[in-house]
Amino acid sequence: MRSEDFRADTKRPFTGAEYLASLRDGREVYINGERVADVTAHPAMRNSARSLARLYDALHDEKTKPILTAPTDTGSGGYTHKYFRVARSSAELVAQKDAITHWARMTYGWMGRTADYKAALMNTLGANADWYGPFRDNALAWHKRAQEAVLFMNHAIVNPPIDRHKPADAVKDVFVHITKETDAGIYVSGAKVVATSSALTHYNFLAQSSATVTEDPSLSVMFILAMNAPGVKMFCRTSYEETANRTAQPFDYPLSSRFDENDAILVLDNVFIPWEDVLVLRDAGKILSFHPASGFMHGYCFQGCIRFGVKLDFLAGLLAKALRATGGDAFRGNQAMLGEVIAIRHQFWSFANAMAHNPIPWADGAVLPNLEAALAYRTFMSEAYPRVIDIVRRTIASGLIYLPSSARDFANPEIDRYLAQYVRGSNDMGHIERIKIMKLLWDATGTEFAGRHALYELNYAGAPEEVRLQVLKGAERGGRLREMEALVDQCMADYDEKGWTGETWLPPLGEAGPARAAAAE
Repeated sequence: MRSEDFRADTKRPFTGAEYLASLRDGREVYINGERVADVTAHPAMRNSARSLARLYDALHDEKTKPILTAPTDTGSGGYTHKYFRVARSSAELVAQKDAITHWARMTYGWMGRTADYKAALMNTLGANADWYGPFRDNALAWHKRAQEAVLFMNHAIVNPPIDRHKPADAVKDVFVHITKETDAGIYVSGAKVVATSSALTHYNFLAQSSATVTEDPSLSVMFILAMNAPGVKMFCRTSYEETANRTAQPFDYPLSSRFDENDAILVLDNVFIPWEDVLVLRDAGKILSFHPASGFMHGYCFQGCIRFGVKLDFLAGLLAKALRATGGDAFRGNQAMLGEVIAIRHQFWSFANAMAHNPIPWADGAVLPNLEAALAYRTFMSEAYPRVIDIVRRTIASGLIYLPSSARDFANPEIDRYLAQYVRGSNDMGHIERIKIMKLLWDATGTEFAGRHALYELNYAGAPEEVRLQVLKGAERGGRLREMEALVDQCMADYDEKGWTGETWLPPLGEAGPARAAAAE
């Protein structure tokens, strides 16, 4: 049974309940030495699943449906999340930005791989189907399937960090590769890292990075994988959600306990991929050109920048409240630090606005978010997030750990009366409110959940050096660097070793008449 078949009405996306039901499909998910019987009920991910289900319910809520949805463009007569359609104007990109923003605000920016993330690729498959050559019809079919159901997809592109000093074809026992080809499809084996949220998604878009391209064509493959396909196994990392919910109250870990996107080691053990799910086969050229030519680069930066902007909104607001709670808001230095965080927030929303308001024409009348703004976002996000976290630690300092162990302390009068006096907030704030703010800030910046987010944002767009090289290559390929150098050439043409070459500027003092005229005589 396909994931989208769990919908009672095929002309609309999943409801939250249907989304949860669609995950009970026999998938192989393992954590703490055991196979998970039901990912929607297991304490490692049940609240995160419900956070995602809440997003699907918003697609049907009459108050939010106009912001989030638009009619499908597949001929189904139904409706879909706006970002699952390719944009054909700046106005449509702006509407998509609003839809992405609304979903991101429902998780306060803390879930980075929601269903609209992979829509950045799936919404391109219709307009850009010809790029997939012999698999054109597959691209069209998947565009239709993803849009009409608002399928939740993750991706796995990066190879495991094993023997990276060797050529990819020397690590075929680890990297995903084709093991057999039949009339019905291909068989693949290997592993990928890290399949974020894979335990809670319907499908995986499995692709390769350029580093995988070798003379061995079995490594040059892209396909879409059902998460319950036989042979697909997910080995999850520690669940921050489970730890939070077994040891404390939501008051103590309000983010960890419901927004933990569990990352997994994704293993494919001789998995069968039918031909209709293949997008690229034994084509190194397609692998190398995928990011710039598929439209995914533009689209994922658009969704990622908006989600990051919401997260910065949250962190700036939380820092302001924390400074007020400690009385640190009275100090000029802290005020300046908060101002810097707000300026960083402005920077990324400016990138998002530039992407929407200055689109570039693309295939079949579609438009893509502005690439230069997208690349600027990719370049600076890995510097911005550590800076914001550093500012929080410098300004709030010991306030982050001057906290009781848990919300259970309030229930003990012998503890609570001391907390009321010694851990009260500044500016007439009560102790419970102060502790609530600081617990939230600690979960955002200091817990294991927060540490994972620091790593996630640092590597979100790829290796920082590679990101910068792509900016350079884009400027060279698109002619922007030539324009920059031409501006310098224009300046240098204004003068030479004999003086000014034109009549605009006066010669140096002490010269009798224009140097150029004197030379001519």
